[in-house]
Amino acid sequence: MTQAITIGGDLAVGRLGFGAMRLTGPQVWGEYPDRDGGIAVLREVVAAGVTFIDTADVYGPHTNEILIREALHPYPDDLVIATKGGFVRGGFDYSTLGAVGNPNYLRQSAHMSARRLGVDTIDLYYLHSGRATDAPFEDQVATLAALREEGLIRHIGLSNVTLEQFKAAQAIVDIAAVTAHFNASARTGADLLRAAEECGVVFSPWHPVTLTEGPDTDKVMAVIEPIAAEHGVTSRQIALAWLLHRSPVMLPIPGTTSVAHLKDNLAAAEITLSADEVAAITELATEA
Repeated sequence: MTQAITIGGDLAVGRLGFGAMRLTGPQVWGEYPDRDGGIAVLREVVAAGVTFIDTADVYGPHTNEILIREALHPYPDDLVIATKGGFVRGGFDYSTLGAVGNPNYLRQSAHMSARRLGVDTIDLYYLHSGRATDAPFEDQVATLAALREEGLIRHIGLSNVTLEQFKAAQAIVDIAAVTAHFNASARTGADLLRAAEECGVVFSPWHPVTLTEGPDTDKVMAVIEPIAAEHGVTSRQIALAWLLHRSPVMLPIPGTTSVAHLKDNLAAAEITLSADEVAAITELATEA
């Protein structure tokens, strides 16, 4: 198992990144209530050797990107920051979340994310949703392709898309990364993982350490807990280690608000699972 992965052919990062979403208010709305604590966590992320941080303009909205800049700017040369655009929030309630694909809105979103992060070029910019209906999906991707040509975006990613949308986007511009739902207990993004592997595209799984999403939670835990006990680690660490063994294009981005939990997550990269252990976990969920 390699300890590095390359995004877009030129951005080498560690196999475990950091998802910053939790460093916001309740329900991903507003400022993170412990600003100093959030800054301390982000600084520890970098001090621990993490070289990939994932955020989005809708986290807060905007507060997550601002916190990252306050904590880490000027950024280390090897730090890659990914952000996303295409979702809007109208309030605290998640029911106000909606997808926007208007090209002018996407252009504005990317420019504003760069301004908040304090960068001239965004390393990796995701279209945050393929669900927007106010503009054709192909036009949304073409907008990001234009921003790449203009130098605002270095690499383009896709989040919340279907396999068909992924293929359509690849026909327009090189896609460097994709995110989808995939963990030890639930794998609705399995088709996108296969497509990412075929194309050499980085795959970041949602909810990477969740073990209770499938219908057979008891079965999942009955397999993973003995493996964790054998290695002297937690079940969550085994879930992360399995992802790293599962595919060479896998880039998990577990998030936390705790330095201790951060260290536990990073330690998962040092766990070596046997082929039988990997197979036992792989067989726990359907990857049709």
